[in-house]
Amino acid sequence: MTSFTPVPYIFTESIAENISAGKTGKIFYFNPQDVFDCAEGKVVGLNEIAGEGVFLTIDPEARIRIDRIITLFGQPGPAYDEYDRFANACMECDYGV
Repeated sequence: MTSFTPVPYIFTESIAENISAGKTGKIFYFNPQDVFDCAEGKVVGLNEIAGEGVFLTIDPEARIRIDRIITLFGQPGPAYDEYDRFANACMECDYGV
């Protein structure tokens, strides 16, 4: 797992608004193994865990580190640029095959 990277304040505020509104939807993110993943549910909390980072909690129970969120209910998250680079990767590269 990569170390936690601080996220823009505006994204944290957006999460707080979604929690207040009890918003439900899909969240795309990189899981702890840095693999593309998806969760769906109602956002219920935002918690900081010492030494690990800040996590979004959704119901049904899931915990997602906020700096690894690709999209939150369709809104680009902090990891969106990392995800977008996969689409822009050179497909003609030869890795010694």
